[in-house]
Amino acid sequence: MKKVVIVYWSSSGNTESMAKAVAKGVTEGGGEAICKTPDAAPADLVQSADALAFGSPAMGDEVIEEGDMEPFIASLGSDRIKDKPLGLFGSYDWGDGQWMRDWAERMKGLGAKLEGEGIIAHLEPGEAELAKCYELGKKLAG
Repeated sequence: MKKVVIVYWSSSGNTESMAKAVAKGVTEGGGEAICKTPDAAPADLVQSADALAFGSPAMGDEVIEEGDMEPFIASLGSDRIKDKPLGLFGSYDWGDGQWMRDWAERMKGLGAKLEGEGIIAHLEPGEAELAKCYELGKKLAG
């Protein structure tokens, strides 16, 4: 059974609902889903995972959340995520998703095996975005 660690930050609940859809896909795909917020996800948990999923809304000038998620991502380093399957997801209110493209490139630069280019939802995720999150979870568990 693959251990999939899902780390997300959410203020409005939009990114949280996406994380729950990823977790459901992991569980129904035969994996173990461990959902944490950045402040409750120690580096050794990330390192011990078979696969990862990270979620953050777009904030400010199209960047990931800067108070909790950014420091968490910055603390990882390639030694913890290199060659691990990784899915990214999050919601946004403005812009065109540049924050997700930048985040995907950053994670590729650390050596993660990115699953797709990231799942984005404008404000509250609809059925289509939640279905993509669910499928991401199944893929990460497989």
